[in-house]
Amino acid sequence: MFDGLDVARAPGDGPVAFGGGLAADVLLAAYRRGLFPMPAADDYASAFNEARFEEAVASGTVALLPGAAAVDDDPYALAWWSPDPRPVIAPGGVRIGSRLARRLRNGLPWWTSADRAFPRVLAACAEGRQPPWLTEGLRTILLQLHDRGAAHSAEVWDGEELIGGVFGVTAGPVLSLDSMFHRRSDAARVAVADLAARFADAGGRLLDAQWDTPHVRTLGAVPTSRADYLAALAAPADLRPLAPDALPVSRLGRR
Repeated sequence: MFDGLDVARAPGDGPVAFGGGLAADVLLAAYRRGLFPMPAADDYASAFNEARFEEAVASGTVALLPGAAAVDDDPYALAWWSPDPRPVIAPGGVRIGSRLARRLRNGLPWWTSADRAFPRVLAACAEGRQPPWLTEGLRTILLQLHDRGAAHSAEVWDGEELIGGVFGVTAGPVLSLDSMFHRRSDAARVAVADLAARFADAGGRLLDAQWDTPHVRTLGAVPTSRADYLAALAAPADLRPLAPDALPVSRLGRR
């Protein structure tokens, strides 16, 4: 579906394409080409997309993909993005900060796991988010990708309570971070650091933070050109399964 799409020359500050539909194989193909989906939450959001971008679609600046995206075959119900520049984090480059590192080393009673509670992390990431891009249909497909070993989560626990997490999708040697949540201060940051460490141990080379924001900059994200990001995606990958083991957070304070 994306074969005729020239992502390298597409807009970097708006959607690259609309439509095409969502399925597990389609989503994997998109991530491998440097794209990620932003489904419209409702008819109003879809109508807004059409009003804002219909001229760009008509001129060919933004592609219109074949296939139904939603009820009534509305292509504007599904947007595909590939921002330029792209914020990326080296697996060992997640920024913890000295204060949190001390807390982790000095007996903070949290522990982490991976892929033990993916559905719960997904649901928590969707709670109360505006705009609600993590729609029920997209969550269903992400669960399918998790079952196939292509989507992963890291969980942060205080005893038996899930207090933070992050999830993302692997594309070659890259792990694209989709969303995170926290119920305790710093728990999301710990989740990102934990997932990055596990991904590095599995042979991963780069984390993709997708959107360049002040928050992801505090995590250590560095803007890189789309050309360099696409080159990283195309690099050979030899990934091993992520270790799901329960691990103490103290190890993250020593990195």
